[in-house]
Amino acid sequence: MNRHTHQACTSFLAGKLATIDGSTLIARNEDNFVAIWPKRALKHAAGTASDSDFISKNNGFHTLLPTHSFAYTSMPDTDPSEGYYEESGINDQNVAMSATESAYTNSHVLGIDPLVTDGIAEDAMLTVVLPYVDSARAGIQRLGDLITANGAAETNGVLFSDTEEVWYMEIVSGHHWVAQRIPDDAYAVVANQLAIEDVDFTNAQNYMTSPDIRHFVQANRLNPDGTRFNSRHIFGTHNADDAHYNTPRVWYGHKLFTPSAFEEPISMELPFIQHAEHKISIEEVEAFLGSHYQETPFDPLGHGTDEERHRFRAVGLARTQNSHILQLRRHVSPLLTGIIWQCLGNPAFSPYVPFYAAGDQLGTAWSANNTDYSPTNPYWAAKLLDVLSEDHYHQNRKLLSDFQKQTQIAGLHRLTLGDAAEQPTSATLGSFNAATADELAQAIHQQTAKLVQANAEQSQLTFTMDQNL
Repeated sequence: MNRHTHQACTSFLAGKLATIDGSTLIARNEDNFVAIWPKRALKHAAGTASDSDFISKNNGFHTLLPTHSFAYTSMPDTDPSEGYYEESGINDQNVAMSATESAYTNSHVLGIDPLVTDGIAEDAMLTVVLPYVDSARAGIQRLGDLITANGAAETNGVLFSDTEEVWYMEIVSGHHWVAQRIPDDAYAVVANQLAIEDVDFTNAQNYMTSPDIRHFVQANRLNPDGTRFNSRHIFGTHNADDAHYNTPRVWYGHKLFTPSAFEEPISMELPFIQHAEHKISIEEVEAFLGSHYQETPFDPLGHGTDEERHRFRAVGLARTQNSHILQLRRHVSPLLTGIIWQCLGNPAFSPYVPFYAAGDQLGTAWSANNTDYSPTNPYWAAKLLDVLSEDHYHQNRKLLSDFQKQTQIAGLHRLTLGDAAEQPTSATLGSFNAATADELAQAIHQQTAKLVQANAEQSQLTFTMDQNL
């Protein structure tokens, strides 16, 4: 395959008091420039490495790794020739990480502190950070130290969480970064923009930054607001691409969780931190990540005018490869804390499968090489389901909505069963994950069969025939 960068994602974060069960949540759609780019799921064991030299296949980024690593899950590209792109995972310290939300820095800032060609980039980020940290703050500090020492090759947002805290970190130039803790009772939606607003340098509990970022901004006269340090205003962009590609996704997320906000979809001042009008559930986050402006004129599958339906970029896309919700639960044993709600393909149509992060596997089919099409492989089965679901969407809407509800029920039921197991171990949870994967695979197979039959009846190459013929 020719390399295609991963630069079109949508992220969601929620603090522990904002969710219905007290969990912390970080979630993201990993989108690509092409519709097919196979992913697979891996579980890396803890270990002690004799060779700690890491060199990225993507751009030559180089660093020495700590010798000891924690076990962790990941969702790498099947083809690693251009880098691992491990993207999302939870380690055995119950730290979750999702990397990255691609963004853009304005030309004025990059003219002074340009991105570094061989600096750290998305392909290496999770691999060199998640196995070596024991808290969300430690993850930000480790990544921040790598940016300071090696530079960054891209403007990116990175999501971190543990059982108590949720953080969003933004790389804003070649050597500078900011991070903000999501308040416990709040949520945030991010869509390919620098999003963090005012930074309070006196509040170390809720903000972290590169060491000399204030001096950098002051010395180079980069602050358009004077005494106020609004990171989005200083480092971000404000252009037509933002208004049509990015901000509408934030607007729609706020519309779902905070309907009284009355915001405009192309506003450049949508708040980074928002408060929901009810406790947030996993099912609602799934619905947002698969959304496409339903019940508005902007739905590409809706009934608006041609201009309206193509005005804004949707959240769930045909080119979504890996959609995940990383849930860290606070009222269960440590071994049961981390749950990976994993969707392959477009979450508008494909289900989320719940896996225990502490399990020693997520299912053999999920980790298998899947470069070529196979109807039994989870990635390809999801892509087939997406294509069949989008075709004749309106005629099959009940069939599609029933499937989403049924698979949500099945996933939640699997967790109920898993939580009730006596004396779980990494091995037993791995076996349970594999059984969950098999059960949801069967559900996808059955839905595919139903869609084949339903779509066949909708063919334009048909005719009303005499029953006697």
